[in-house]
Amino acid sequence: MSQGNIKNLIFDLGGVIINLNTSLTIKAFAELSGRSLEEITEFSTTEPAFHLYEKGQITDTDFRTAIRTLTSKPLDDTSIDKAWNAMILDLPMERIKLLRSLKERHNIFLLSNTNNIHMACVNDVRIKASVESFDQLFHYDYYSHIMGKRKPDADIFEQVLEENNLDPAQTLFLDDNYDNINGASNLGINTLHVTSPNLLFEYFDER
Repeated sequence: MSQGNIKNLIFDLGGVIINLNTSLTIKAFAELSGRSLEEITEFSTTEPAFHLYEKGQITDTDFRTAIRTLTSKPLDDTSIDKAWNAMILDLPMERIKLLRSLKERHNIFLLSNTNNIHMACVNDVRIKASVESFDQLFHYDYYSHIMGKRKPDADIFEQVLEENNLDPAQTLFLDDNYDNINGASNLGINTLHVTSPNLLFEYFDER
């Protein structure tokens, strides 16, 4: 893939722009519930509430109720939110500088699977990084819980392409999740599987 052909960049958020460690949330819920890490991990991959919440199809209250049911504990809202947000870390300044540089010569978008509780935490992280809004870094930002769709389903990528008149052959999608990469690739979008923090800088040859 020639970078010269790429006019449009679509970035994932967690694990690509903001540092993410999902094991911290797994650990936090295991400690709250007294269940094993393996049990919590299985819940996170099989419980429908997680995907429904990312699509905005259940409320914050519904999600917290699902967590209480899964853990069999009468957890308060604050404890649930703190454990749920434990995975969200920081927004490094070097990535902010990279995005600002790329925005000068590309159409640049954000496409994130997320939810209300996480976005409140993400916005706190953004503010701590002295970024007033994601409009400073992206031409447009898309969130699954607002769109009612989630990666890796084709319809979420199709909406971004259609609304912005993007040619898949001139578009690069960057994500740390291999299933999401496959979802974009199936539509003819160029992809970069972000497997390490330095990969962005190596690919764009910037530091």
